[in-house]
Amino acid sequence: MAKRKRGVKVSSKSKKKVNWKVLIWCLIFVFLAGGIGSFFTSSGMESQWYYLIKPNMSPANWVFPVVWNTIFVLVAYSAYFGWMKVRDNKNKKYTMIGLFAVNLILNVLWSFIFFYQMNAFGAFVELLFLWFSIFALVLWFWKIERRSSYLLLPYLFWVVFAGWLNWQAYLNFSLMG
Repeated sequence: MAKRKRGVKVSSKSKKKVNWKVLIWCLIFVFLAGGIGSFFTSSGMESQWYYLIKPNMSPANWVFPVVWNTIFVLVAYSAYFGWMKVRDNKNKKYTMIGLFAVNLILNVLWSFIFFYQMNAFGAFVELLFLWFSIFALVLWFWKIERRSSYLLLPYLFWVVFAGWLNWQAYLNFSLMG
């Protein structure tokens, strides 16, 4: 049912209230994964190994937390909008949880492999799986909740850039040995 407000037709669908409980849980899960990944990242960024292999085109270190925190907010909102769309469909709900769980685990795993284990090649291989998991989320959401797909695109593009940096780091490491 549509209402008129000052000559403008307002749809009742556009007045959906935010489910704060769901949004906060989405933010908690995404930032929990980010925090765990940050633990591994911060220890590795202080190592001599990282400075020896760091690509010349790598952004300043302060850029990474700014970009990642922005991406994590977008991912949390993507999860929120997706959840609100699929919460009444058991199969889609569990598929979404599975896709996001795999993605967040892969996100943490990359930081562990690259920074904590100091394995640039292994991290690059793992990053390919991370990229595919993001791409799978984008495609899966496309038919269900396009906002969720759009919100994941910066994440997808940033991981492509991270992959290029990762590969350059691997090449720099290969030249050292």
